Amino acid sequence: MDRFTRYSWITLAYNIAVILWGAIVRATGSGAGCGSHWPLCNGEVVPRSPSIETLIELSHRITSGIALLLVIGLVVGAFRARPKGHAARKAAAWSMFLMLTEAGVGAGLVLFELVADNQSMARAMFMSAHLLNTFLLLAALTWTAWFAGGGARFRVLGQGLFGALFAAGFAGLLLSGVSGAVAALGDTLFPATSLAEALRQDLSPTAHLLIRLRVFHPGIAIAAGLFVVYLGMKLLKTPGCGPAVRRYAAWTNGLVFLQMAAGAVNVMLLAPVWLQIVHLLLADLLWLSFLLTGASALAVHGGEAEAGAPAAATAGAGLR
Repeated sequence: MDRFTRYSWITLAYNIAVILWGAIVRATGSGAGCGSHWPLCNGEVVPRSPSIETLIELSHRITSGIALLLVIGLVVGAFRARPKGHAARKAAAWSMFLMLTEAGVGAGLVLFELVADNQSMARAMFMSAHLLNTFLLLAALTWTAWFAGGGARFRVLGQGLFGALFAAGFAGLLLSGVSGAVAALGDTLFPATSLAEALRQDLSPTAHLLIRLRVFHPGIAIAAGLFVVYLGMKLLKTPGCGPAVRRYAAWTNGLVFLQMAAGAVNVMLLAPVWLQIVHLLLADLLWLSFLLTGASALAVHGGEAEAGAPAAATAGAGLR
């Protein structure tokens, strides 16, 4: 790795940490720690005698600001370290755009007071949009690092069966993530004291809509996960797939089953905060692994690795 490639991966890792800290803000009900003020905290730059909720929310804002600065550096680095037309430049530009929309959605949650104990469907919609934008941001950052390290260009259109399967898996994991965000919100707002009580809540026709919606997440997540495993197994059995494809596909399949296990334990333990964070971390890692599987398998057949960095292994065209 050269300096820019290392910086790209570090920026990605840091953003994952910020995302996890944001989940802690939601799970602990600290989203209103700075009131309905943004970017100020309770109308002040540095709050006096802050509560623990204020410290949690303020620290998330500070770490998010650092993430923005890192992405700005990523764009500058891409245009300085990589030649004109390099795919890393375009991916870095998308990262910057999605970072700004991420900040906009986060600010909207605060300014519209869709935090803390707010049980409105508007909050659920904002949370879903937030999760969708977060996953797309991670995709842009992942592919920036991929191209920075010499990963070959890839495309989905015109790639035959695997292109269609990858697009379906991409959409399935996004849907799983969105349903997971709604389920996590329901767990936070309507905590149960026992598994039996949680089941009664889920099945009650008079329960809040957020409770009735959370029951769909396990089914969506299992269906999306099994589809991704099917895709990975198909790749592993395809002659001509290179070592990078096989490695990423194996990681993806393993993470699917690990995520399913974590989800089951999360339900049985009534979604403690620490396990929600582990569950989200596994979801992020699964998403990244799937993206790298697709990038390596969808590399344009016969195409060369991006100039300016060491060449990366790419797959054959066995499924095209």
